[in-house]
Amino acid sequence: MFRKPHFLLLILFLIIGMHSLYANTFTFKADRMSGSRALGRETTILIGNAEVRSDNLILRADRIEIQGSDNRFIECIGNVWGHEQDKNILFFTDRLRYDRRLKIARLEGNSTLEDRQNEIVARGRFIEYDDQNEIAVFQISVRLFKDDMVCRSEYAIYRRKEELLDLSGFPVVFKNDDEFRADRIRVDLSTDDVIMEGSVSGAILN
Repeated sequence: MFRKPHFLLLILFLIIGMHSLYANTFTFKADRMSGSRALGRETTILIGNAEVRSDNLILRADRIEIQGSDNRFIECIGNVWGHEQDKNILFFTDRLRYDRRLKIARLEGNSTLEDRQNEIVARGRFIEYDDQNEIAVFQISVRLFKDDMVCRSEYAIYRRKEELLDLSGFPVVFKNDDEFRADRIRVDLSTDDVIMEGSVSGAILN
């Protein structure tokens, strides 16, 4: 545990370092805090109701570790909740690692990405979200829900700007009472159009 003078100095160091390197607001809070500023092993650990706010991103978890000499990496463990406020995207996962420089979040375990602006909910065992390019990659037991459409696969790429979803790995799309299967499926989420390639099959209810 930090003594009070060291604790205050660490907070000042973090805030100044974040501001100079990334020109954004960085704040944090937790029930307990510990860490090290040893060269090459810079780590700050937040435990219990931990929260970090950086840019437009809010992260909450049971435990949060801030790592690197420039506080570049944020790792969240246990009951992780995140909110990208500008795009209104929510994250729920067991474990999340965020690169503040590249603005890439990696979610592991039971993970959900909820894009409230585009009214999409997607789940998988691994999710990587590139905030700058607005591209999400989903792997393992992927499920995506939009209105009355359900998409399933083992691998998917969601291009948020274009509202396009590419599915592979035993993909199937259920739309109302219709069912579509193929080697690869592309879904235009703005129109709900489905494009299929390779070993196409389906069932359409008339």
